[in-house]
Amino acid sequence: MYLDFLVEIPDVKGKITRRKKGGTTYINFEFGRLYDPGKQYNTPLRSTIGKQSEADDTKMWPNQNFLQYFPDVALPSEKGQAPRSSCLKVGSFLIIKKIMADYCLDSMIERIIGKDSGLFLDLAAYTIICENNAGQYYPDYAYNHPLFTSAMKMYSDSKVSDFLHSVTDGQSVAFLNEWNGKRNHREKIYISYDSTNKNCQAGDIEMLEFGKPKDDKGVRIFNYAIAYDADNREPLLYEEYPGSIVDVSQLQYMLEKVKAYGYKKVGFILDRGYFSRGNIQYMDCCGYDFVIMVKGMGNLVSALITGRQGTFEKTRSCSIGEYHVYGTTVMHKLYEGDTRERYFHLFHSISKEHAEREALEQRIEHMSSMLKKNEGKEVGFGAAYTEYFDLYYNEGGRKFLFAKEKTDVVEREIGLCGYFSIVTSTKMTAREAIGLYKSRDASEKLFRGDKSYLGNKSLRVHSDESASAKIFIEFVALIIRSKIYTSLKDEVLRNDKRANFMTAPAALKELDKIEMGKQFDGVYRLNHAVTATQKAILKAFDVDEAYIKSKAKALGEEMANNKKTKAE
Repeated sequence: MYLDFLVEIPDVKGKITRRKKGGTTYINFEFGRLYDPGKQYNTPLRSTIGKQSEADDTKMWPNQNFLQYFPDVALPSEKGQAPRSSCLKVGSFLIIKKIMADYCLDSMIERIIGKDSGLFLDLAAYTIICENNAGQYYPDYAYNHPLFTSAMKMYSDSKVSDFLHSVTDGQSVAFLNEWNGKRNHREKIYISYDSTNKNCQAGDIEMLEFGKPKDDKGVRIFNYAIAYDADNREPLLYEEYPGSIVDVSQLQYMLEKVKAYGYKKVGFILDRGYFSRGNIQYMDCCGYDFVIMVKGMGNLVSALITGRQGTFEKTRSCSIGEYHVYGTTVMHKLYEGDTRERYFHLFHSISKEHAEREALEQRIEHMSSMLKKNEGKEVGFGAAYTEYFDLYYNEGGRKFLFAKEKTDVVEREIGLCGYFSIVTSTKMTAREAIGLYKSRDASEKLFRGDKSYLGNKSLRVHSDESASAKIFIEFVALIIRSKIYTSLKDEVLRNDKRANFMTAPAALKELDKIEMGKQFDGVYRLNHAVTATQKAILKAFDVDEAYIKSKAKALGEEMANNKKTKAE
């Protein structure tokens, strides 16, 4: 948190740098250098010590780091800044607060976290509204937003760091137990399970290992998985595990957790990354249904497709209009030694066919060009080339002569473009199968939202405790943001029209324009009426202008009482 007075920007030659972000200029101090033996040069170590005054570029608002690195600087006796902004952004905060109350998240976190529960909820709200999880920027958010902390107390980034270190694994386990314990375990639900990995700008964290990242930056990663209730459209649980563990190996451990939480009538919606004989047999043993995507060009599926080609792609009774595909269902065993027949739902999409064929043609053309350029040279080519081309070398086998396209292989793949298959363990129609699998889109959007709109592509922590605490906070934020997303989506479907502002990021930015200003008597009040666009967004959450006015008035009174109590 930035202190409420101005100081001169330190005049330390070569040690002070300025960095502008979002209209604010931050002052950084170089407190040391670290030699990197791999790169063979020194890397400067910097810390933000304040933000530059807009009125005077020779002065800045200092923070706790300034006091640490410049303890001998005389501090001014008169304070030059109000402890909180005179204009607070309240719209998104009020919606997030309502969702927390509807889900009883506020009371659950208070019981589990204790006296710092308000800071926990503030960090979750900060993650959603600012699309960021970096603790050093939290004080800026706290300066111009209402808070959940007692008396809306604003904390420094050092306090945030201390708090993250204090959150225990036992508290996150207690939350997941209570969150899942409240659910109706007797209803049949399908759980969409998906995982991703995250880079970590970190030091000594045990679960960081080199694995197979989706976004390879050459750093260690950890894996992060979420089980999502596709029927009720809510996240159920999360897992964190070392980066070297592959997804297909982790699934059975998650199935055990689901059983431990008391879920009995469940099915699982999985992508092809979880397909293995062991996982299928384990789900059969547990009595769990499954819906799983399989590769359209795999040997088994391609044989089934080839055997049915021309029988359903133009048959109107096989049309599934809402997904723009044609589908049919056949029964077959999933693998050699399978004890039962499964339901293979075969689909064909015209748009998918065009896209896949164009990509295939471009790939073959690119390979052919590369092979032509390397004729007469001593080069080797990988399996990607030998799959589509016969390669000819001289007698010594060193000099590449020419290549001949495997036309039968290419023509076979062209014939399979646009086809895909979904396998289910229970009997259902092709329409029902694709409808269930498409419900998985919500969990995929959840991951995309986690990385893009919660700022969580990477963790920026340096200990196991802080990493686990941030993941815990992110999951709670994900529950809230998922509700924001589904509420807006339902409202768009009800109105049968799509507006640019009815996406979660756009709606949050628009709601943040609902502001309360500090007036002459020191009381915060709404600056203006709610706009038509804001009313349309609020309707998605069963909220109207009267609700905003009422809650804003209560906020103003609460802050006035806090100020009076502090003065006394």
